[in-house]
Amino acid sequence: MKTIFGAAVVLVVLAATLPPRAQESKKEESAVKPAASPSQAVLEQWNEIGRKLIAMAEDFPEDKYDFKPTPAQRTFAEQLLHASGVNYFFTNPVRGEKPPAEENPKRDLFKSKADIVAYVKKSFAEGADAIKAKGDKGMSDLVVDPYAHQYSRVSDLAYGFIEHSGEHYGQLVVYYRVSGMVPPESRPRK
Repeated sequence: MKTIFGAAVVLVVLAATLPPRAQESKKEESAVKPAASPSQAVLEQWNEIGRKLIAMAEDFPEDKYDFKPTPAQRTFAEQLLHASGVNYFFTNPVRGEKPPAEENPKRDLFKSKADIVAYVKKSFAEGADAIKAKGDKGMSDLVVDPYAHQYSRVSDLAYGFIEHSGEHYGQLVVYYRVSGMVPPESRPRK
């Protein structure tokens, strides 16, 4: 009886250790991807937050574009316009141009949801083009940060603006939830 029990325990222990070892060998067999180049890493992050904001701009109902959760906040449209307008405080200096005069494009200049969606797309596309034009070597170029009025590496400046867009993405998630809607990124994948 002890022999059968002992053999059963050994089999259970062996069975429990097999699946992880099988997984380990699969990991060892697949090649590890190389790290992204400096400009590719920045570009991937820039495009990812751009994709999320564009998805929201396209998805949110046009009749709710002027919604704001409290009187002190920006409307949904104004949030998108601000996040996109501020992108030019990155893009323009990186291209050797002056930053825009204002970071908040006026809502009345954008008559429809389609106008705002086009602006959001354009601001992220132009930022992506500036990153691509700089390439890997250009990520270390120094430009004047228009907010801090100090020199900053292109990559550092880009990550600051990516983070800024991420903050506005988070705010817009609240607009969705307060409106009784589920943001595109939180919906089940098909």
